[in-house]
Amino acid sequence: MTSQTGAAGTAVKTFDQLVEKIRASEKPYDLEKITQAYKVAEKAHEGQLRTSGDPYITHPLAVAAILLDYCMDTDTICAALLHDTVEDTDVTLDELRKKFGEDVALMVDGVTKIGLVPLVSKEEQQAENIRKILMAMSKDIRVIIIKLADRLHNMRTLAARPPEKQRKTSLETMNFYAPIAHRLGMSDVKEEMEDIAIHYLDPYGCKEVEEQIALHKEERDAFIDSIKKRIRERISDIKPEPIIEGRVKSIYSIYKKVYVKNKRFDEIYDIYAVRVIVQSVIECYNVLGVIHDMFRPIPYRFKDYIATPKPNRYQSLHTTVIGREGIPFEVQIRTVEMHNTAQYGVAAHWKYKAGISGNVSGEKRFDWIRQLLERQQEADDVEAIADAIKTDLSPDEVFVFTPKGDVVALPTGATVLDFAYHIHTQVGNKMTGAKVGGRMVSFDYVVHTGEIVEILTSGSPNYGPNRNWIEIAKTTEAKSKIRSWFKKECREENIERGREELEREFKRNNIAITSELLQTSASRQRLDYVDDLYAAIGYGGVSIAKIVQRIKEDQLRNHKEQQAIQAAAENPMESISENNRRSRKKGIIIEGMENCLVKFAQCCNPLPGDPIIGFVTRGFGVSIHKQDCVNVVNNRDDPENKDRWLKATWAGVEDSTYRATIDVIAEDRITIFADITTAIAANHIPLQEMNGHHLKNGNLDLVVTVEIAGVEQLSNVMGRIQKIPGVISVERTGKQ
Repeated sequence: MTSQTGAAGTAVKTFDQLVEKIRASEKPYDLEKITQAYKVAEKAHEGQLRTSGDPYITHPLAVAAILLDYCMDTDTICAALLHDTVEDTDVTLDELRKKFGEDVALMVDGVTKIGLVPLVSKEEQQAENIRKILMAMSKDIRVIIIKLADRLHNMRTLAARPPEKQRKTSLETMNFYAPIAHRLGMSDVKEEMEDIAIHYLDPYGCKEVEEQIALHKEERDAFIDSIKKRIRERISDIKPEPIIEGRVKSIYSIYKKVYVKNKRFDEIYDIYAVRVIVQSVIECYNVLGVIHDMFRPIPYRFKDYIATPKPNRYQSLHTTVIGREGIPFEVQIRTVEMHNTAQYGVAAHWKYKAGISGNVSGEKRFDWIRQLLERQQEADDVEAIADAIKTDLSPDEVFVFTPKGDVVALPTGATVLDFAYHIHTQVGNKMTGAKVGGRMVSFDYVVHTGEIVEILTSGSPNYGPNRNWIEIAKTTEAKSKIRSWFKKECREENIERGREELEREFKRNNIAITSELLQTSASRQRLDYVDDLYAAIGYGGVSIAKIVQRIKEDQLRNHKEQQAIQAAAENPMESISENNRRSRKKGIIIEGMENCLVKFAQCCNPLPGDPIIGFVTRGFGVSIHKQDCVNVVNNRDDPENKDRWLKATWAGVEDSTYRATIDVIAEDRITIFADITTAIAANHIPLQEMNGHHLKNGNLDLVVTVEIAGVEQLSNVMGRIQKIPGVISVERTGKQ
């Protein structure tokens, strides 16, 4: 596993150590301003502890130290020290603005608004949080650099957190923060995050990779030293002397090839890597010729990222060769400037160019942030935004050429249609066909690195996209532009089409159409008018299936409430008897109330042993929540409903059982269902239901419903399931 101190050396835990680091940098930092920021943070966090037991101030100190390794400017260091004060203490933004200036206040505010990206929560909330991150990045790129440093330190100290938090944080990191670091070119941060995250997400697989790497450590080190020595002897005439480094690829990069691409360890050609750093581009190509003369190059394993840089400005020559030992290894050749960009990405601006001041958000290299944000602002169905953003941030890319030789970078899996819209909106809208390497291909042809793509277009002013192009396109950019065309050019047609689709789907599901129902559906999609809803359905911006599903859920809930009210009105004595029976069955004592109807809230699914609280609903008795339920925390102090919260306790009814749902992430093995069933049966617990589906990474997500007596019994069965080989995580879910 990656060292907890990272590549920069020993961890910084005191301000004196931070000051030593600042002075050792020999950069003209404003030490007085940084000292003042530390004193404010130290006072604000006084008495607060981290999960590890360390004083909380050690966290902002460590974040500031990480940013010092990148020579970030004085204001960024101050913001790093203060980044949790507004969120976790009584310090206000106005105070920070007065003491440290507008830039520091804006950065702290940006980091505070970002917060966590809850990848396991509602998609809509996730999409809104990601939007906040993009907004903060578009205003000042330093905000996300602080957030990446903050997340990196949290990953380094993740061992102190509970197992479920370790997995959740690792999943967030793998799916969002690591791709952001990649897009910003911060490869060191990306690799360390991924290596730590996979340690918690798949400890067994990670351990196997580490053991394979360590198996022949002495032979490996001797092999790399031998290669470095031979290369150094052959290029000794280059002055100044080139820097030659050797290393083993990151744990996660090897893990992906072993477990995702199903390769044996001995089939991975670039486990070992040697890097040659020279002064000029000409020397790069000269060294490449020497390498190919010394060793036998493996066909199709050469990549020229100098001529065709990656979108994050990464440049280097990559070639994989085999020496006389018969062991394949990768050689990377780059200039000093390319190496700095490869290691530090956007942060190289501060480390090697602009000194310690300034923001670079306005540079063209960050146009992708603005474009990504603009596309998400136009989206109607917010639940699709999160997945779309993840696609746009994907580190896997292909590089194709226009007929004029310009390089276009696209996500892996992109089609010629995506290529057309990337060139220009009108090129996509007018596309009639495409040629790859001079040969006609279909619209859904998937492009590959090195191909030359030519788009054929129509000159007719009336020509436009086809509706099924939305299904063919893979990138958010292309889908957004296609929808935008239909949204602007065909509104009346979209309204009519959307109305027909909605009426047909409502009729098929026996849903009566009312003006109130239509307006509610429109409002849920953040649309003001019903015609806007029809139009959005017509051009594909809103999923009609989701609208129908939500309406059905509402109708079912309302139907149950009406049944309960009617039963209580028609048979009051029977209702009281039923209430008593249900209260006894559910084992709940409500302070100040008897003979009340009791139901368990599905948002948190309380079980015996959980601290609980009751809420008087309108027409359906008392709803029982866990005291730490998010709905309780957010609404308990609401003046309008404050009197409706009641003290509740468990009555200790011995023969009561409760349904509980467990979410299990596991490797896809033939016997995994049988193993989980056996573990549950061993605890003498009835299994009610088990469903599963495949995740994109090849693992299984299993939803298991059991009937248990309380929290302790549930904890026992979860612990038994966690011990099953191949089980990655086991978590209790909120809904039944």
